[in-house]
Amino acid sequence: MNGSKITPMLTLEYMQTEHENKYFDRKSAAIRPSDLAPHISGFANADGGTLVIGISDKKLTLEGINSIGEDKINELLNVPRDCCRPMPQYKEEFIDITNEKGQPDRLLLLHIESSLDQIIRTSNDKTYLRIGDKTREMLGDNLRNLEYAKGSRHYEEEICPYARVEDLDEELLKAYERRIGAEGLPFRQVLRARGFLTEQNGGERLTNAAVLLFAKNVMQFSVSCRVRIIQIDGRQMQVGEKYNVVKDKNIDEPILRLVDDAKAYISGQLRDFTHQNRKSGRFESSPEYPRFPWEEGLINAIAHRDYAATGQYIKVSLYDDRMEIETPGRLPNIVTVDNITYTRFSRNKKISRVMTEFEWVRELNEGVKKIYSDMEEAGLPKPEYVEGPNTVTLILRNNIDERMPSRNKVSDTASNNASGKASGEILYLGLDELERNIVQYLLECGRPASRSEIAENVGKKERSVTNRLNHLLDMKLIQANGNKHSPSRTYKLKDNSASDAE
Repeated sequence: MNGSKITPMLTLEYMQTEHENKYFDRKSAAIRPSDLAPHISGFANADGGTLVIGISDKKLTLEGINSIGEDKINELLNVPRDCCRPMPQYKEEFIDITNEKGQPDRLLLLHIESSLDQIIRTSNDKTYLRIGDKTREMLGDNLRNLEYAKGSRHYEEEICPYARVEDLDEELLKAYERRIGAEGLPFRQVLRARGFLTEQNGGERLTNAAVLLFAKNVMQFSVSCRVRIIQIDGRQMQVGEKYNVVKDKNIDEPILRLVDDAKAYISGQLRDFTHQNRKSGRFESSPEYPRFPWEEGLINAIAHRDYAATGQYIKVSLYDDRMEIETPGRLPNIVTVDNITYTRFSRNKKISRVMTEFEWVRELNEGVKKIYSDMEEAGLPKPEYVEGPNTVTLILRNNIDERMPSRNKVSDTASNNASGKASGEILYLGLDELERNIVQYLLECGRPASRSEIAENVGKKERSVTNRLNHLLDMKLIQANGNKHSPSRTYKLKDNSASDAE
């Protein structure tokens, strides 16, 4: 049975019987050529699609196109060129059929390609988008958002109607001038030169980019310039009585402060994990995640998010087993989750340039590559990018599952030594990080160890270790051998069959 060679799934049976969808529409040959223009615009502004001409869209009968004559067929072929601005990329295809009357005939297929970087409008300046099986005209906010997505309109370049030069932070402006070597120049001159300040209707007007970067009170003009950091006790967020959010921090600052403030807060919430070096036998601490991957993920979110998505914000979620950095807006233009390591496109070119000048953003896309390589070098799972309807999320996973057997072993030992006063897990979780490292070292060591040996292996000063050892003695988790003032005194995990030696 005949079908399309360009799109093989479009068999004759499919074209005649399948429901119309996002990528496929059928039209009678009796249609006016100009009436095809909205559908061509809709496919081009979405993900592309095929118009099949010569099948009744009501009765689904094979009418064919031969009966309308070559002049009208040529008009149909030229609709993308004659009735759309600019002309979209497309291919034409004829398919031989036998029509409903049993006569040899043809179908005309117009394969419309997706327009990546420009809006395709009809000749009467209307804009359409294919949504599901419908072609809808884009108006108002919907049209503006489509223009942002296609890069034909840039939120950062639009005027912020209520902002004045006096609303900008002088300290941030001076820091920017130092970065670009413009010290001593009037800051209005610098802002004009970089496109942040324009003349409009006889007055000075700031762009949205200027406000997002330099405003004293950015929330006065844009509630979207915010990072929300949530710490969750567990691997899934719970609600109601099981609500398990332990920290919820909002940071709303202009971008030039937002980056450092968000980085500093997140860094303070991350843990150091301790493990035993199999070769040296010593305990070593390593960060929960390498610093570069999460910092770069955060910076990319701030630089490339969709700031036109009002009311939305960057959300960083810290779970027991992973960190998620959720960015408003879909991936820009030609970037996909599959090509993100080698394909570059900046949604906010002016903001990205300033962040590059502050040495936060890497413009050649090596930043994303290094996220992957640093996670691999740390022995952690491969990063994941997940694109939702209106967001992109970077997921970084730690290695908590590999550490659980060791932690459970320590907890079980603590439980056996707890004399029934509390469970070992409660005792173990009640210790600070250094005390846990000491307990784990004594467990792995399997023999009494001196203060100096313990201090060397956990990487802390002997005085700090001594204080923690005394606390562990009070909790009856360890026991000591020798005089408490003697440097040769040793410690081991508590053995309930023996008495304390002071």
